[in-house]
Amino acid sequence: MIRLIDSRTEGEGTGVEETVRFCHYSVKEYLMSDRITQLKGSASAFAIRVTEAHQLAASITVVYLLTAIQSESVTTDRFPFLGYAAQFWPNHVHSSTTKERPSLEYKARGIFNSKFISSWLEAYNPERKYYSFRATFPPPLYYSSILGFGDIAEWLLNNGANVNAQGGDYGNALQAASAKGHEKVVQLLLDKGANVNAQGGDYGNALQAASAKGHEKLVQLLLDKGANVNAQGGHYGNALQAASAKGHEKVVQLLLDKGANVNAQGGLYGNALQAATAKGHEKVVQLLLDKGANVNAQGGHYGNALQAASAEGHEKLVQLLLDKGANVDTQGGDYGNALQAASAKGHEKVVQLLLDKGANVNAQGGYYGNALQAASVKGHEKLAQLLLDKGANVNAQGGHYGNALQAASAKGDEKVVQLLLDKGANVNAQGGHYGNALQAASAEGYEKVVQSLLDKGANVDAQGGHYGNALQAALTRGHEKVVQLLQNYRPH
Repeated sequence: MIRLIDSRTEGEGTGVEETVRFCHYSVKEYLMSDRITQLKGSASAFAIRVTEAHQLAASITVVYLLTAIQSESVTTDRFPFLGYAAQFWPNHVHSSTTKERPSLEYKARGIFNSKFISSWLEAYNPERKYYSFRATFPPPLYYSSILGFGDIAEWLLNNGANVNAQGGDYGNALQAASAKGHEKVVQLLLDKGANVNAQGGDYGNALQAASAKGHEKLVQLLLDKGANVNAQGGHYGNALQAASAKGHEKVVQLLLDKGANVNAQGGLYGNALQAATAKGHEKVVQLLLDKGANVNAQGGHYGNALQAASAEGHEKLVQLLLDKGANVDTQGGDYGNALQAASAKGHEKVVQLLLDKGANVNAQGGYYGNALQAASVKGHEKLAQLLLDKGANVNAQGGHYGNALQAASAKGDEKVVQLLLDKGANVNAQGGHYGNALQAASAEGYEKVVQSLLDKGANVDAQGGHYGNALQAALTRGHEKVVQLLQNYRPH
């Protein structure tokens, strides 16, 4: 809400100018309340009726935008209201009365004229809210579908628009409307011959888009129109994985009832079970297991469902998967195994559970090589202690940092470094990105860790690693105090 006030200009005597100022929010609240409409007299004339306000705003923004995009020069200097009109006209149209919607959509047709639509999209692209530049834009039908304007979509189709035209983040108009949950537009597109199994876009196909967003009615409609329940492609690989990742239990059940392969491979998570597990959807996990999901299926970001649950700290799901026969030491995925995943993320209860179930504390593999290195690089002191108490090899080799001591040194974690040294870590162990712990600490400028390593007998002249030696690492990275410490060091 804003108001106009009169203010006298300095040095002009009686001169008056109008100034725009914001009203307090309570003014807007009052004008939109039922109280003002119930007042007798002229005050009720100032009441704001939301749908009528949206209707007026819709007419203004549509006409303003049309005027702007049809002009020879579309600039904010000439059209200062352009940014708002370009972004919010669809919201105002949708929020208008059902009776007025058709006439407003009729007015807005000109925005979708192929001659002018790019000028609107350059001002604001409803598909890409944070930037609008494209070398080319998808056809107008795509944008009418993504915004849910059925009348405009029908007008475009009746005037020759290709219902199966490709383009945009969603690949085609059908996938766009399906992702946004616009049932009437989806029905229209299908009635006009849209290919229900067309491939492309972020979700691969319309069914996966509707499944990912949990639009149950649309999923049913697409399936009734012949959508392939096991079609592959897109971010999630298939519709079942999409619905599972998002926790849409009813959609998962519907897809399974329609013959979805519970163990289909592909997509970010490899399979539906891993997707549901990673996101902690317990009911969906149970449903998939009841339908025969392979608890040890391999693939995807986490390698398997147990590693996914362990990485994300879903203790109940870890227990459930183990009870269903998950192999506690299965290899694969970014973390190599479940124990390393839980250790990297600092999930103490999960680590304890896995160890109680017989997880190999020294299992090799994954980015960090082993669980101890994973815990050490992340500064999880209690977990490092637990793993060591359970027999973790303090000098185990492998992974990005070569060993746990180098990992902790690279991150400057003094307590973990001291713990590992007290447990017998070899201060001069070779391997990994930095070659040794001293070079790692020197490269990152951790003076106290460098001193601790030197006090424990680290070889200041040890060769290897990315920088060749500790002094070169410190010089290259500009850590003057570490350089001085290394140069002044004299072994005992």
